[in-house]
Amino acid sequence: MPSALVFFTELSQAPSKAQRELLTLASGFENPAVAVASEVGAGAREVLSSYGVAKLFTAASDEQIFGAHEISVLDAALQATGAELVLLANDNFSRELGARLAVRHNGAIITDVTGISADLVATKDELAGSYSAQAKATRGTLFATLKPNSIQDAPAASSSALAVEELALNSAGDAKVRIADAQAKATSDRPALSEARVVVAGGRGVNGDFGPLEDLADALGAAVGASRAATDAGWISHDAQIGQTGVTVAPQLYISAGISGAIQQKAGMQTSKFIIAINKDVDAPVFEIADLGIVGDLAKVLPQAAEEIRRRQA
Repeated sequence: MPSALVFFTELSQAPSKAQRELLTLASGFENPAVAVASEVGAGAREVLSSYGVAKLFTAASDEQIFGAHEISVLDAALQATGAELVLLANDNFSRELGARLAVRHNGAIITDVTGISADLVATKDELAGSYSAQAKATRGTLFATLKPNSIQDAPAASSSALAVEELALNSAGDAKVRIADAQAKATSDRPALSEARVVVAGGRGVNGDFGPLEDLADALGAAVGASRAATDAGWISHDAQIGQTGVTVAPQLYISAGISGAIQQKAGMQTSKFIIAINKDVDAPVFEIADLGIVGDLAKVLPQAAEEIRRRQA
């Protein structure tokens, strides 16, 4: 059985759903280890133990250097473990990190993975979810980024003893890129868009008013997304953009409101388990992939839906 190493840039006391899914996948391999490029608290260590993680590598840094510290941490942890599989988040930063180290270690990287077998055959979606493909590295270490909501979060049957090692790294004083300034994003009680089980998304049809969508999202405990037309218009942050040039989501339920469903937008949500589309235009392309279509005014449909959901929850 191959050994696995999971990498996180940081790990809070309550790891995110996507992080727990990575730990679940790693627990199916031999001697699962975790490397974190920051300090890890006692609460997070208990979570790691509950997923059968045997070894934790940590290395915090106060240096404002873009990417260099994270690369050093993962590189050192990989050399210490000799892992045959490295699991990373599916965000752009982790993809770049994995690709750079795959080249350094003469390995391979596969992104958007939805599962990995014991013989390191990776399953992934292709062409916006139209096809499922299987891929296997032909040499070296396999670096894989896991698509959120692809596997069921499941801690191990019993906790394991967690050994912790502080990595000794050289200072990256000659780094080419340094962080000049950083601004924290506004916090939200809603789940992260990329890992939410329910997503409510709006497009040009909302006409600048995301109020009804946000109200429905709060009733469902959902994340709020948008098409590129809505984000380019300044109606909502670009962080909410779903599509080929935005975030890719695969929730259990995806509600599309006022979005035509162009191919660029479909590419970011087509693998959702159940799709509900609301649009005034009966010929909107989104209805071609919707499991349930509602031809109507979203300004009337969404408030009614939110009201009925809250009535049933009461």
